[in-house]
Amino acid sequence: MMVVSGRPLSFSFVDVEGREHLWELADRRLRAAAEQGRPLLAQVQGRSVGMLLSLQGSVHPFVTRPSYKAIADLPLPRKLEIMRDPEFKAKLLTEDGEEDHPFAELAKKSWHRLFELGDPPQYEPDPSTSIAARAAALAVDSQDLVYDILTSGDGTGYLYFPSYNFAGGNYDRLLLMLRHPHTVSGLSDGGAHVGVICDASVTTFMLSHWCRDRQRERLDLVETVVRQTSAPARAVGLLDRGVIAPGYRADINLIDFDRLQLHSPRFVYDLPKGERRLLQGADGYVATMVAGEVIYCEGEPTGALPGKLVRGSQPAPA
Repeated sequence: MMVVSGRPLSFSFVDVEGREHLWELADRRLRAAAEQGRPLLAQVQGRSVGMLLSLQGSVHPFVTRPSYKAIADLPLPRKLEIMRDPEFKAKLLTEDGEEDHPFAELAKKSWHRLFELGDPPQYEPDPSTSIAARAAALAVDSQDLVYDILTSGDGTGYLYFPSYNFAGGNYDRLLLMLRHPHTVSGLSDGGAHVGVICDASVTTFMLSHWCRDRQRERLDLVETVVRQTSAPARAVGLLDRGVIAPGYRADINLIDFDRLQLHSPRFVYDLPKGERRLLQGADGYVATMVAGEVIYCEGEPTGALPGKLVRGSQPAPA
């Protein structure tokens, strides 16, 4: 494809537990392409590729059970009222879901990879805090514990299911992928699955978790900033931005690093026909500038909208 088109190529890559040979194969091909002068890059997301499961969202472990399907479209308060009835709970937990549903396996044998997200959210959770581990410690069934978590409080809590990039129950292998000389931070899934995924916060997570809070080996702050600014800008041919220098586009985040903290995700209903999507805020962004104009101040929009459509590659300033 690169030879025929004459253009660079990138592809999304994830670490799949039990299939480590795929990363080894990709590593060899990335290095071989570099030796041949081919601009090939692998896009690697800075945390697990996973799903947020909740009663408000698109999926959770009981979404295909007949009893739940009968109340699925009710307002959340009414749904919680019904689900907190002991007889309803007992009936639902004995039911089988749809075998051909994409998430059917989740409700059968993936409790060890399911976690309560918490607030502040934990995206590299300790395996000892999994649903399976907690249920064993409490001597209860895993699905019983999940049911109680989903229906607790106001029903807006989340379960986190890290599908990929979580081999061994941590991000150690992901760390190797992020440091690879021929990878770039990113993932080609922007805007999809907005009822179960909120990955716009990965950039904040890269700074707060990888560079400050992680209990295992961390990333260097300067290296991580480069990986999220000038490196992806070069990868897609936007050579007029990504660094702070005379003549370059002044797209700048002013960040209070010590205060940087992700909030818990939340649903808003502002899509056409009142449909939902997940958003996630953060503290610590003192100001965000686009083309030198402040568009956000302490997380609040200023009303300024200086951005414009970018068509194609942009040359570096003369």
